[in-house]
This record gives sequence, structure tokens and C-alpha cells, in this order.
Amino acid sequence: MATARRRGNSQSDSNTPQNDTNDAVVLRRELGIFDCFSMVVGIIIGSGIFVSPKGVLVHTGSVGWFLVMWLFSGVFSCFGALSYVELATSIPLAGGDYAFLLHSYGRLAAFLRLWTMIVAVRTGPLALLSLTAATYIVGGRASCAPSSVRIVAACILGAFCFLNSWSVVMSKKVQNICTVGKILGLVVIILTGFSHLASGKTSSFENAFQPIEGSKTVLWSQFPVAFFSGVFAFSGWQCLPQITEEIVNPARTMPIAVSLAMAAVTFIYLLTAVAYLAVLSPTEILQSDAIAMTFGEKALGAYWWLMPLSVVLSCVGSINGSVFSTARSFFAGSREGQLPVILGMVHIHRQTPLPAAALSLPLCLAMLMVDDIYILINYLSFSRWLFIGMTCSAVPYFRWKFPHIYRPFKVPLVVPILFALCAFGSVVLSAGSDPAAFYVGLGLTVAGLPVYLLGVRWKRKPRCFNSVMCWLTWFLQKMFLVVSTEMSTSQTGLDQPSSGDLQYRSRRDETVTLGPREPLLTDDDRVGSQERLLMHHYSDSEHEA
Repeated sequence: MATARRRGNSQSDSNTPQNDTNDAVVLRRELGIFDCFSMVVGIIIGSGIFVSPKGVLVHTGSVGWFLVMWLFSGVFSCFGALSYVELATSIPLAGGDYAFLLHSYGRLAAFLRLWTMIVAVRTGPLALLSLTAATYIVGGRASCAPSSVRIVAACILGAFCFLNSWSVVMSKKVQNICTVGKILGLVVIILTGFSHLASGKTSSFENAFQPIEGSKTVLWSQFPVAFFSGVFAFSGWQCLPQITEEIVNPARTMPIAVSLAMAAVTFIYLLTAVAYLAVLSPTEILQSDAIAMTFGEKALGAYWWLMPLSVVLSCVGSINGSVFSTARSFFAGSREGQLPVILGMVHIHRQTPLPAAALSLPLCLAMLMVDDIYILINYLSFSRWLFIGMTCSAVPYFRWKFPHIYRPFKVPLVVPILFALCAFGSVVLSAGSDPAAFYVGLGLTVAGLPVYLLGVRWKRKPRCFNSVMCWLTWFLQKMFLVVSTEMSTSQTGLDQPSSGDLQYRSRRDETVTLGPREPLLTDDDRVGSQERLLMHHYSDSEHEA
């Protein structure tokens, strides 16, 4: 498919990044350190810390271990985030764990990751966040939202899918505003709680490591469940590598942004937990379905409305960031021939992956029609940890298989190994604790196999089917005004070698040939003739910028 260029001076030097940015239809690098920091913090801090952090307390049975578990969960999540950063800086492709799985475990594993994202792993939480925000907007706290709340939730999803289709700049500005707003809301909670501590209200912290009221002993056997409940509250750090191709100098930006974001979220979560305990007793926390609201009604008086406002900002910020990053995974899947071609195209003028961003809307609206989204998410929670563990295990694999590629950021090898083992342990734990949900989730995951065989592996489809798909792609291209991306070396910092060998740029600025084998990012089975991002030959120009 022919590429499109903007009007301009096409005769200027094509090796300058400025020319590529001005002329080529590409995903532009527009996200700096603060934008990436805001993206990570904004996605992680959703409604959980405001609504129901009691899951950790109920499974630890003591205030002291409750706080220790929050700290440990944050440190552990940081291990996984930094492992992802090493992969993202050495293989700077859009798609994140989808791209890493594609080039370590193969095309089937990568497709099943996309499949589970579509079925519930990403679309389910987006629907839940929109329902939570809508519930607080209409002023209710019912666990089962009425039809009016679902309509408001649908409007929220539509607004943010449109925003991400319209402008990357506007999306990041909204993300920054929501992140600042939710942090300020948590600061209000923290300052209020510590003011109670300063006035001597420390009863919740007396004998902190003794069992709480109503519990005869510390629940040691439940600590793994408490740990994974805490780690779940930190989920979202894996989204930043999905947008690597739009980050300015990712080799420098990503390690700084992720390190600062994970440290900030851990610190804020820990202080927020202390503030809750300063105002509410452990029994009140366990009895509350919306801790932030209970906290606001008891401690803030006439300013209680700050809590629902903070919850709404947290939810919409997480929705915006999740739609932004998920669209890039769909975009990468299309570019690899595993999703329809139209999803790998970019708007000519707005430089956004408009079809991929728009796809999130019908998927999430379908989730809103499900009576109990929690059940579907619970079914596929094991697959989430399975694919995260597989992705982190790719770090030692790439270290062994491709030792000479340029890695601007490296973590100690024990970090991804430990994280991967714990992730696989959570899969085993979920299978043992709820076998029925595990097998249903396994069935939903394996259900993607026939879809893969029919949609991806089967090449010689009927001519009438191919004609319909070509016509539909052409029609959607005209309707959305999108074309295939036009990549360049100066835009990505990477090039394609003329031979079939795997070549990388080493730290000593030497070209390292790893021998003739299947290219790391190409495959004879790929579908379509649109431009692919063929990344084989590393250049240090971007890393030294």
C-alpha cells in the first residue's frame, strides 16, 4: 500500500529528524519525562486506593503487617516495572509486552496476549472504571449500577476514545491534569490523617503487629493473597512500554520516569494507608465499601465532596491512560499481521492511531452490558500474571541469546527472575484457590487458538473474503482518512540490514552479526504489504541524544 506524505519540502535532507517529523505520517515522539511520569502514576492510581484498600487488611489481620505489605507490594512492583524498562529500551517497539512476547515466545503467545486484552484483561477494567466514575458523578454508591449510570459510563468511554483518536497532545495534557488532581486529592487525605496523628489519635497503631479486633491471630496463611491484592493495586506500570515509539529519547526518559513514578506511588500509597488508620479504626475500614467517602464524611465535614471528586479524577485519568496505551498494542498487533490492517494505520493530519483508539469503544461498551464484569476479570486474572511472568522471563533469555545488543538500561538479573517466579506462583495460587475460575479462564484464553488459526495462520482464504476485507479497509481508510505509517531510521533510531542476518550496534559502536536465522522482528507468515517496522540494526544516535 502506498504511503502518504504531508505537503512540504520533500527534497530536503531526509536524514534529519526534523524533516521526518514534519513530512512523514508516523507516530510522533512527543512524550517527555513528566508526560511518562504522569502516564504511569495516572494509570496506577485508579479508584482502588480510594474505594477498597481493605483487601490487604482483611488478609493480613494486623495493622503493622498491613503497612508492611503495602511497602513490599510497591517494591516488588518496581522490580517488574524496571524489568519492562530494560526490554523497552533495548527493543524500542510499540506494543510493550505484546512485542516482547512476539520476539521471545513466538507469534501464538503474543496473539493470545492480545486476545485476552480484548476479551477482558484491558476492556473489563476500563468498563469498571467508567462505572465507578459514573456512580460518583450521579451521586450514588450502589454496587450494581442502574441504567442511568451505565449511560453516563458509556459517555465517559466515548469521550476519552474520541480524545485519544483526535490528538496525542490533548490526551497527554488531560492525563497530566488528572494525575495532578488525583495526587492533590490523596495529599488532602494524607494531611488530614497526619493532623489527627499530631493531635494524639494513634489508637489504631497501638500493638500494631497484634491481631486486629475480630481476628484471633495474624493470618499468615493468607499473606500470599494479601500480597497479590497489594500488587494488584499497583497494576498499570506495564502500560508505558506500549507507547515506546512516541517517547522522546526513551533510553533516558523511560528509566527516569518509571523509577520516579513507582517511588512516588509507593510513598503516596503508604502515607494514605497511614492516614486512613489515623482517622478510621481497622473495624471501620473493614466495614466500609468506599473508604474515601467514609473518611471524608468523618474527617472533612463540609468538604467531603473532595473525595468523590478525587475518585472521579482518578478513574477518568486511568481510563485516558489505558485507552492511550491499549490502542498502541492494537496498532502493533495490526502491524505484525495479527489484527486487521486498518488498525495499524495513522490519521494523515492528526498523527494518531485513530482506528486502534476507536476500537476500544465498542469493546468496552460490550463490557458494560455484562451483568458482573468482576467475574469475567477474575476468570482471566491468571492469564494476566502468566503473560507478565513470561515477559519478565524474556529478560534473561535475551541476555543469553543476544548478549551484544545495546542495552542503555539494565537491571540485576535476579530482579526479573524473582518477579517472574512470583508471577508464575500467583498462577499456581489462583489454580489452587479457585480451580473452577482457573479452568474457565484457561478455556477463555485457549479460545483464542482457533481465532489465531483461522485469522492469522490461514493464508489462502477465499478470494471473496479477501475482496470484502480489501473493500472494507479501503472504505474505512477514506472514512477515517488514515494510511499506513511511514517509518524512518532517524525516527526510530534503528535500521534494516540488507542481509537476513541479525545485526545490532554494540556498546563499542561495532556492528555485531549474530548469524543467518529468522529475523527477530520479521516473519515469512506476515500478512499485507504495508510498511512494517523492521528493527535489526541498532544506532546509538537516539541513545546519545
